[in-house]
Amino acid sequence: MSHPHAELGPPPPLPDGGLRVVALGGLGEVGRNMTVFEHDGRLLVVDCGVLFPEDAQPGVDLILPDFDYLRDRLDDIDAIVLTHGHEDHIGGVPYLLRLKPDIPLVGSKLTLAFIEAKLAEHRITPYTLEVREGQSERLGPFDCEFIAVNHSIPDALAVVIRSRAGVVLHTGDFKMDQLPLDGRITDLRAFARLGDEGVDLFLVDSTNAEVPGFTVPERDIAPAIDRVFQTAERRVIVASFASHVHRIQQVLDAAAEHRRKVAFVGRSMVRNMGLARELGYLHVPEGLVVDVKQLDDLRDDQVVLVCTGSQGEPMAALSRMANRDHQIRVGPGDTVLMASSLIPGNENAVYRVINGLMRWGAKVVHKGNAMVHVSGHASAGELLYCYNILRPSNVMPVHGEWRHLRANADLAVATGVPQDQVVLAEDGTVVDLVDGRARIVGAVPCGYVYVDGTTVGDVDESSLKDRRILRDEGFISVVVVVDSVTGKVTGGPEIHARGFGADDSVFDQVRPLVEAALDRAQTEGVADAHQLRQVVRRTVGRWVSDRFRRRPMIIPMVVEV
Repeated sequence: MSHPHAELGPPPPLPDGGLRVVALGGLGEVGRNMTVFEHDGRLLVVDCGVLFPEDAQPGVDLILPDFDYLRDRLDDIDAIVLTHGHEDHIGGVPYLLRLKPDIPLVGSKLTLAFIEAKLAEHRITPYTLEVREGQSERLGPFDCEFIAVNHSIPDALAVVIRSRAGVVLHTGDFKMDQLPLDGRITDLRAFARLGDEGVDLFLVDSTNAEVPGFTVPERDIAPAIDRVFQTAERRVIVASFASHVHRIQQVLDAAAEHRRKVAFVGRSMVRNMGLARELGYLHVPEGLVVDVKQLDDLRDDQVVLVCTGSQGEPMAALSRMANRDHQIRVGPGDTVLMASSLIPGNENAVYRVINGLMRWGAKVVHKGNAMVHVSGHASAGELLYCYNILRPSNVMPVHGEWRHLRANADLAVATGVPQDQVVLAEDGTVVDLVDGRARIVGAVPCGYVYVDGTTVGDVDESSLKDRRILRDEGFISVVVVVDSVTGKVTGGPEIHARGFGADDSVFDQVRPLVEAALDRAQTEGVADAHQLRQVVRRTVGRWVSDRFRRRPMIIPMVVEV
């Protein structure tokens, strides 16, 4: 198997007729999926998603792919193809279009509706091309065919990219649900046709590659949802992704069956479900959905609330309910249904929300204690099926952490793909398809880009390190007044701590040490304020480390008078 190495340098020029593949996100992580294809000097981008932050990234709202690789080649991009409407595939589009708003967006009806609504909030009016399964479009030197695949959102598409370099199939996110709620199955006949034609490079979803067998059909969770409604004493509060139309449809069906009214809570949930309803993807019986303001006129046992926050996002509706920071107050007799999976890295945040809700007396039903979620990704049995149908020459696992990518690579080898033709790449690795062989040829810079409030890219790892120190260790401020002529201490040191866990009086012991260190510095001719601050920082830092085994942020201030 081919591996990326730290010593990989910049890639060489792409040979004539070759195809270059550069993943700017989605390899080694679950999120911010984005792959760039280059051929004959032109670029095609498939997906542009976001990654949600973990505890180690305090204050960060979203994590974007690194667009630096594209920044000087924006005019070479023929289109951005969007495989489906989940945030980890479309959430980064507004930030890329800020650089060049007229890049065409290509996708299915629902996918484009979701991204157009998002772009409207950024005041961007995109150029879009709506496609559907079975359709082909010429996008620069790329001949793209679109294939229906089943996923946990309607209208998902795989994309076939034909060029002089060969045939590439990118599955996007998919599974093989044989009894889908909307009757739209993954088009295995098209896969078989491609297998006969010959697939030179297969980029395939790896998320469930470690899971044996086949993914459970979506409709199998209906009995568990029904039991929740049967046993709920008061309100039912359902937390889900704002784009999980199939799951919300099942909730609406159960609410209608049990004669409850449904209210959507949260801007993205209201927006997306309104779009899905208008476009015919969400079927809502007349009078079932009501405005949140009408809930006061209903008994609690007649109410269903559908909101965001299934991943523990701090500003989402469910998290705010758990923190008593929302107009809806959860209490005894309420049942909260968390109808989604746990994205790796979000476990602590999710369990914090669950504990908060249960503290107020709510019953919480989640994947860990009931069959209320099924995955939207193909398990190992389905992936083996695809490999045997397609018989690809080269395979590049995508969409997953390293354990998922490696498990997927092992499946490919098990079905007969030569080991040296299974490319295990990571974000920024450059893979060239030339003369029917895919090989790693170099790497490009590809880091995390943080969205923090209204800023994009201003927060770096150094800033996050400071935030983690402030969060975990607290900070200590030291103010010293010195004579600008003699360098003698004339006031202080005044020492105060925040988030340190000890009373300020404990610092009485270090004050003489600071004074002595400053006296020594003055004797040695050190008079520069910056150097004196460093003396104070080192002295206090050493004492705190020896005494408390802590490493807080120390902020020295030297005032010259």
